[in-house]
Amino acid sequence: MMAEPERSLKVFVSGDVNGKFNSLFSRISSIQKKMGKFDLLFCVGSFFGNDMSQWVPYKDGEKEVPVETYILGCNDDEYAQHFMEDGGGELCSNVTYLGKSGLFTSTSGLTVGYLSGRDGGDKDDFSHFSKADVDALKRKILNTSTFKGIDILLTSVWPKDVNKYGTELKQQPTCASESVAQLALAVKPRYHFSGLEGISYERNPYRNHKLLTGQQSHVSRFVALAHAGNKDKLKYLYAFNIVPLKYIGADELHKQPVDTTECPYKKDFNQQTSRGAPERNEFFYGNSPSAGTKRHGTVHGDEPPGKRSSEPPKPKGPCWFCLGSPEVEKHLVVSVGTSVYLALAKGGLNEQHVLILPIGHFQSLVTCSDDVLQEIAKYKAALKKFYKSQGKTPVFFERNFKSSHTQIQTVPIPKDKAGSCMQVFMDNASQLGIDLVEIPERSDLKEIVPAGKTYFYVELPTGEKLFHSIKKNFPVQFGREVLADEVLLNQPDKVDWRNCAVSKEKEKELAKQFQQDFRSFDFNAL
Repeated sequence: MMAEPERSLKVFVSGDVNGKFNSLFSRISSIQKKMGKFDLLFCVGSFFGNDMSQWVPYKDGEKEVPVETYILGCNDDEYAQHFMEDGGGELCSNVTYLGKSGLFTSTSGLTVGYLSGRDGGDKDDFSHFSKADVDALKRKILNTSTFKGIDILLTSVWPKDVNKYGTELKQQPTCASESVAQLALAVKPRYHFSGLEGISYERNPYRNHKLLTGQQSHVSRFVALAHAGNKDKLKYLYAFNIVPLKYIGADELHKQPVDTTECPYKKDFNQQTSRGAPERNEFFYGNSPSAGTKRHGTVHGDEPPGKRSSEPPKPKGPCWFCLGSPEVEKHLVVSVGTSVYLALAKGGLNEQHVLILPIGHFQSLVTCSDDVLQEIAKYKAALKKFYKSQGKTPVFFERNFKSSHTQIQTVPIPKDKAGSCMQVFMDNASQLGIDLVEIPERSDLKEIVPAGKTYFYVELPTGEKLFHSIKKNFPVQFGREVLADEVLLNQPDKVDWRNCAVSKEKEKELAKQFQQDFRSFDFNAL
């Protein structure tokens, strides 16, 4: 069901005006001459500035505001005099102060949540919001009988960690708020706009549901806008068409753009719901405990999601891959970082088949700490450059089944075989009855599968990611079998690593050669 064209609204959103009303309104008038009349303008950040001279003609009716305008409240006490204390109201013809916080619904059905001021923590005054204010706003929005999200969220302050998984942010905001992040997570805005920082930033969309759960939801987009009339000509005015959520069918609403990422925010499990009870548990892919046994996706003991101990857990017995363990075959080690190391694979598919491994004991990628994951990513990037210099490209895969330590198998294949990789994996999986599904490129494995759940995961040279949740049995050589396929490496006799075993002296020779070849790409050796 497509949205009805006549329901579409033309909307402007502006960053901090700072009293530069002529710059903003002349720009809007110019756009409307070319594109026709817009329905609404929303302003985030600071509307008023030190110089009030441009405001007087609009307030006195000598100049006309060219579009119906709604603004947030003050962010600094010195401008409080320009707002009414007891809530929203009209400041001049066509300019309305929304109020400190609330839910605004336009005559066309557009739903807009708004939160004025800066994050004051427990401080609650005219230019600051408190956590209690945010909780009250969440209750107001979530307790609507037909809630499935809102169209727009306006906050002057940025949400904390909004750039996680998303578009690179070259300049970090100075006062991002965890409370605003929790608000956005709860109310699911289709668009979220912020200001104050003087930064122009448009994040790629993020999803509001867990992958592979079957419970689809719409995506959210975050946009930060710079100050009006800024000398660097950063974007401060955003124009778009939007059909109110209430008029969009589920199929249209739930469409996921190709660059959609995981949600950057993590639920604060210490917070309470609007009814004062703990937040309901969220279950992950393949995790369906019976009533009375619900649990959060914890990793270490009773830590909430997103928290990781600074020290990795200790193995319950001997581990062949913890670098400090006497069982490790250290002659295979070719590079050592801060939290991760690289080792030549024993019985590799070729002489440049290596393993990326945490130095400490982490059972799978899902349980790895942030510093480990970051260094794994650095090794992947270095290996891609290394293999590229030799006309090859890597396939990365993890089999979290019958294994006790994270092992990222890294196998280079000829670059001209990269385009065949996806089909070969899918064909082999189909023949073996393996349900291999594609997950979005920017997805986070921790959002898909809980710690302790067995799985197979592969990253292909062309960017696709494939995932299989292992229920019971799984062919342990599956990854090797696919890569040994005649279409890729054409080495069917190397499916079992034991058939590829060489002497310890030969292993030392191969490791030394790889180390020499890789040295100029190894960030630890630079």
